[in-house]
Amino acid sequence: MSIAEIVCQNSSILNKQDDVVDFHGFDSRTRMLRVRSRALAHVVAVTHRRVRIPLVAEAPLESSGSGLAPATEGWFVVNVRDAEWWSSDTRGAACWFANEYGDPPVEFDQLGINVTVLEPGQSSVYHAETNQEAFLVLAGECRLLVEGEERRVGPWDFFHSPPWTEHAFVGAGDGPCAILMIGAHSGPEVRFPVSELAARYGASVEVETSDPERVYATAERFQRERPPYWPKLPWA
Repeated sequence: MSIAEIVCQNSSILNKQDDVVDFHGFDSRTRMLRVRSRALAHVVAVTHRRVRIPLVAEAPLESSGSGLAPATEGWFVVNVRDAEWWSSDTRGAACWFANEYGDPPVEFDQLGINVTVLEPGQSSVYHAETNQEAFLVLAGECRLLVEGEERRVGPWDFFHSPPWTEHAFVGAGDGPCAILMIGAHSGPEVRFPVSELAARYGASVEVETSDPERVYATAERFQRERPPYWPKLPWA
């Protein structure tokens, strides 16, 4: 029930002005606001006793071979080292925490979050999207390609990516780079522009497109497994 519905259903209470309160020294507007605030607090307290908020159940975690993932909707707690991992030779490795390929699929409706690991030379695809994103480097080094510029980033460097910011990551340094990636799920629109800078690292499309299926049609598929360099990762 919304606050507006609560107020409408209890308008008689909000219209009361005969509360016995000592407001000596306040002007009429202040007295009115004080009375109505007390009335609204009463309405919310009464409504809270009437409305029951259903409990959110804990989601069971199940393993399909490379770690634990939620089997149903609900809250859960899992350590990165115990969670399900996906890996590829060219696109890095990732822990998505959700269970997009489960039966049934379990996805996060409002917010996407994952830990992605890139070895030197591995990269994401240079793109821009309608969703705000945020990135925090946890370990290792990588190149951040953003709006035609290149920045070297390392542990605890944070990258704020407003909607439609062109960007990609390329693994650098002498070992794997782990990045915490978070993105809103406000819309599916995405654009893959041609970038000379990203092309130097194999991170650019050859022809601009807004079709993710076209971009990833020939890309290597992730396999449900931990990456071979697992012992080098900070949580291992």
